[in-house]
Amino acid sequence: MKSTLLCVLIGAGAFACAQQPPPTEPPVETVAGDIGLAVRIKDISRVRGVRYNQISNIGFVVGLEGTGDTRRTPWTQQAIINLMRDYGIRLEPRQINLKNVAMVFVTSELPPFSRPGNRIDVTIASIGDAKSLQGGFLVPTPLYATGNRQYAYAVAMGSVSIGGFNFSQGGSSRQKNHTNVGIISGGAIVERSVPTEFSFDGSLFLELQEPDFTTARRMADAINSAFPELRAEAYDAGGVEIQVLDSANLDPVTVISRIEALEVVPDTLATIVINERTGTIVVGGNVKIGPALIAHGGLTVKINEYNEVIQPLPFSGGTTQTQTNTEVGVSEDTVQIGIVKPNATIDDLAKVFRALKISPRDMIAIIQALKAQGAIKAVVKTQ
Repeated sequence: MKSTLLCVLIGAGAFACAQQPPPTEPPVETVAGDIGLAVRIKDISRVRGVRYNQISNIGFVVGLEGTGDTRRTPWTQQAIINLMRDYGIRLEPRQINLKNVAMVFVTSELPPFSRPGNRIDVTIASIGDAKSLQGGFLVPTPLYATGNRQYAYAVAMGSVSIGGFNFSQGGSSRQKNHTNVGIISGGAIVERSVPTEFSFDGSLFLELQEPDFTTARRMADAINSAFPELRAEAYDAGGVEIQVLDSANLDPVTVISRIEALEVVPDTLATIVINERTGTIVVGGNVKIGPALIAHGGLTVKINEYNEVIQPLPFSGGTTQTQTNTEVGVSEDTVQIGIVKPNATIDDLAKVFRALKISPRDMIAIIQALKAQGAIKAVVKTQ
């Protein structure tokens, strides 16, 4: 195979060229799973019935340094009155003007197979007009399942960590990160476990985190190859059903642990993720680009107005006047053209971008234009 040149027109009559190595010949028989990153089955799937459960409640963060809720959030004041009533203290709304208390929403996820006494992380978010939760302490807060407040599955309490700060003095302020949301690492103790059920009457079902027909087929083939005593079948893109043959006397924990350790190559869609706010572009390695021509350049028009003082001629009897002058300047960048050859990859496109010396914002515009033209056959996600 002969090597090729990738050339980019960078000016009038000027080209920038780079030697391209000859493409490698593909094997006569190729397997889709030979290309990609092998991962464990446990990292891309889960056993049906084994899942997380969300728990939440409303609580109070106390000990704030004047950065809590104000009278503009009257529900906080009323909730404090109700809380004090439980301790035998009766208050009137006019007596309440607490700025060191903030009403917050407390959320967490209860992992599968959690037992009473286990600790889980909680997230705290301000509901009212508190300025900051810095230095606050969450009072004991029971956490319930959504729509069911009969049983508390965990109780949260502890010092809130916001991972930043917010200071102000004399009209000046300094802030780092978002100070109205925080976490308590291990801040909730599990009080009640959720029964985790997964059926195993000689068979079980593995569900893919990201459903895909090709990945499900590869999982079934890997299981059948590694364990003759098991029979795996991919019925749809959602996962794989596994049956234990009659001759094998295996318990479900042994079967699942052995299957989870197997490695397969998951298949992924050709995807480009673009974040226009930060100018970030993430491109998958399996994205292919068809033949295209990229022209990059710009026209700049600058209009400047300035005032000029005009003095009258001597002995003319005139008065001093001002005159507004307009200056128009036009500058046009040299058009830069990059040619993308057939069957190009993202590496080839990156070389064109480097040769054209364009900014990330322009890269985003070019990628979107290539997608609209049809040269890029991939899913473009804009954040």
